[in-house]
Amino acid sequence: MGGKPACTLGEVKNRADLIIYWGGNPAECHPRHFTKYTLTPKGKFTPNGRKDRTMVLVDIRETPSARAADIFLQIRPGRDFEVLTALRAIIKDQPVDPERVAQTGLTLDQLRDLAERMKRARFGVIFFGMGLTMTRGKYMNSSAVLTLAAELNAFTKFIAMPMRGHGNVTGADTVLRWTTGYPFGVCFNRGYPRYNPGEFSTIDLLVRGDVDAVLVVGADPAATMPQPAIEHLKRVPTIVLDPKVSTTMRIARVGILTAATGISAGGTVYRMDEVPIPLRPALRSPYPTDEEVLRRIRQALAGRTGGETSSVGADS
Repeated sequence: MGGKPACTLGEVKNRADLIIYWGGNPAECHPRHFTKYTLTPKGKFTPNGRKDRTMVLVDIRETPSARAADIFLQIRPGRDFEVLTALRAIIKDQPVDPERVAQTGLTLDQLRDLAERMKRARFGVIFFGMGLTMTRGKYMNSSAVLTLAAELNAFTKFIAMPMRGHGNVTGADTVLRWTTGYPFGVCFNRGYPRYNPGEFSTIDLLVRGDVDAVLVVGADPAATMPQPAIEHLKRVPTIVLDPKVSTTMRIARVGILTAATGISAGGTVYRMDEVPIPLRPALRSPYPTDEEVLRRIRQALAGRTGGETSSVGADS
């Protein structure tokens, strides 16, 4: 894997002439993405806005985002890794078996056309969503799309960026990288951080039943995770910190309402392009902030263990 080629959304707005969405539905999940950053805004090197850009959508079904796309490539479920691997081979002029490509739901001509567009683009970007990262292949799909973007930089400028869902998932990734060197799927049970997506990722731990207690901060996994993971959340002591009564809080053993970040709690959030944005609360809240609750929990644990606390695992 060749790292993560990245840029800001401002660079996408000003420079990108090839926009690829893979496994995501921005028309419904990120409704301002098209108008603020990718398709319609006029940038410094894309003065004609939409006319200067080509949008490609890769997905297993035709979502409302397909209506905005110039090219829609409908692949079969669970075939993302094969398509990405074939694209990597094509851009490097390696032979590709048409029959194996056909198993993905696409033709070799379609992949060759996409690969040629990628190589010819002045500035290309792949935005990938949970339709890529949470299907068969999981982190290997993420690795494949990042590697593809890195290899395309031998021909042109190309980056890949995840379409993060909840408000500050990127912030959790960023802080984990500062403190451990890894973005997610980090295990501390040996006293030092170990990174292995697929083994230490939250869903995998829950599905295997490897954890006997869960602390959820500002997330609603019971609304999005697979049913086996939700069933394990119901079985073990779960504590939820959230500004609202969420699906997860309803099944948790302990639910603590906290102040809403950006409305009644300050702090720093990170956009999906990892640009930090400071927040100042506009209203007062009768509830404590997430930070205050976590600090009190830590102090209580320190009191019970004689001043030493340890973390077991962290994921985003």
